[in-house]
Amino acid sequence: MANYAKNIMFQGTSSHVGKSVLSAALIRALRDRGFRVAPFKAQNMALNSAVAVEGGEIGRAQAFQAEAAGLKPSVHMNPVLLKPTGDSMSQVIIHGKPVGMMTAAEYHAFKKEALGHVRESYSKLALDYDVIVIEGAGSPAEVNLRENDIANMGMAGAVGSPVVLIGDIDRGGVFASLVGTLELLSMEEREMVKGFIINKFRGDIGLLKPGLDFLEARTGKGVLGVVPSFSGLLIPDEDSVSLDERGASKEGGGLKIAVVKLPRLSNFTDFDPFRGDPGIELSFISSPREMAGAGLVIIPGTKSTIADLMWMKSRGFGPAIREHIEKGGMIAGICGGLQMLGTAVKDPQGVESSAGEAEGFGLVDAVTVLHREKKTFEVSAVARLMGRDYEVRGYEIHMGETIVKGGPFSRILERNGKTCYAPDGAASQDGMVWGTYVHGIFDNDVFRQAVVSALSGGRCGSGTVASFESVRERAIDSLASIFEDSVDMERVLRIIGV
Repeated sequence: MANYAKNIMFQGTSSHVGKSVLSAALIRALRDRGFRVAPFKAQNMALNSAVAVEGGEIGRAQAFQAEAAGLKPSVHMNPVLLKPTGDSMSQVIIHGKPVGMMTAAEYHAFKKEALGHVRESYSKLALDYDVIVIEGAGSPAEVNLRENDIANMGMAGAVGSPVVLIGDIDRGGVFASLVGTLELLSMEEREMVKGFIINKFRGDIGLLKPGLDFLEARTGKGVLGVVPSFSGLLIPDEDSVSLDERGASKEGGGLKIAVVKLPRLSNFTDFDPFRGDPGIELSFISSPREMAGAGLVIIPGTKSTIADLMWMKSRGFGPAIREHIEKGGMIAGICGGLQMLGTAVKDPQGVESSAGEAEGFGLVDAVTVLHREKKTFEVSAVARLMGRDYEVRGYEIHMGETIVKGGPFSRILERNGKTCYAPDGAASQDGMVWGTYVHGIFDNDVFRQAVVSALSGGRCGSGTVASFESVRERAIDSLASIFEDSVDMERVLRIIGV
């Protein structure tokens, strides 16, 4: 494998130890030093995805890491994406395009073929950049998954990358996790591990010193740094485990926005912009009673529209949504949420299930027919809200077509850089019910301001939303500063070899 760029790989003792965030922090720190740096994750499992510059689909974490590097996301930054469907199957996406549904056993057998695609993507990036920051997946110590591994030590060995092992002290047992992970690696793999980072620390670091001394004496490997636990930065998560934290309300009251926490929810980062706005109380809800007091209720994207539609109905969301509208509230649907707003969702090919068809909420005159072909586009559009037009940018990721009687919610003017003119979404006549296939629509400050103003009457904080791009950029800079203040960067640079 061609290996022209220098590299470093962050692996973890388990999932959710902070590999993605710390990778982004290092990427920004390296970029600030003048290096051309790119992210890479061979295999990612996530429902939260993004559209790459080539038009394909990759993990949201790699898109965020690309942003930290000042780059457009590419399918080569995440050549293998697995999107679980909830029925012991995953949709396998190679270089941004779906290649089929596989069980765990089927994918395990497919790994040898997947490795070829991984090699191709890494080699391409290695030719174009100075440093590749590689992120592992889960833990390298999953002994049952070691054969044909392409995500952790198998990847590090293939490209000759030094490894830094990350542990999450907030969970407890971090020293056992780090030592135990190292013990389960082969002798050759242990040699690849150049040090540890302890993440999410709270309290007096002086009290941690005996543990750090023990770890270094026991393993012969250094602790590169202890990163403190932090909050309040507008940083996207890849998985829904932290949705309750993401929806923490701001003090002082204001406009309440409720997002339905669907069992198969995807692309929940659509709502991150509201987290940076003054006076917005954002929450993720699981029952109709939690809609009380909300000005806007959003039905988000989902990996299985029909199943999550039935879940909402079983919970009594249907009558609650109609009552919400009668009281002057707004309902919005994004992607799968749009599909649910219509009169029916049809699945004649069994794309999602054998259910065949489900009756929608009937809030807009639209019917959705699911298809096997997935559409992935970066788009520019003009959306119409409350009688005014707004230019918006975003991306589409969906399987199916929604046929609308009457006017659409928006007009797509460009897909993947090519001019087009396509209707998108649907809306009620008064504009208080609307849906779109455009993910990231709330990233557009002017449109988001229009939604907030329509519902708050100027009572939402200062009445002005924050610049999402500026808030996000400041968050990445702050993240890099925290990393550099906590980690011995000179040792990290020596490990990379720059």
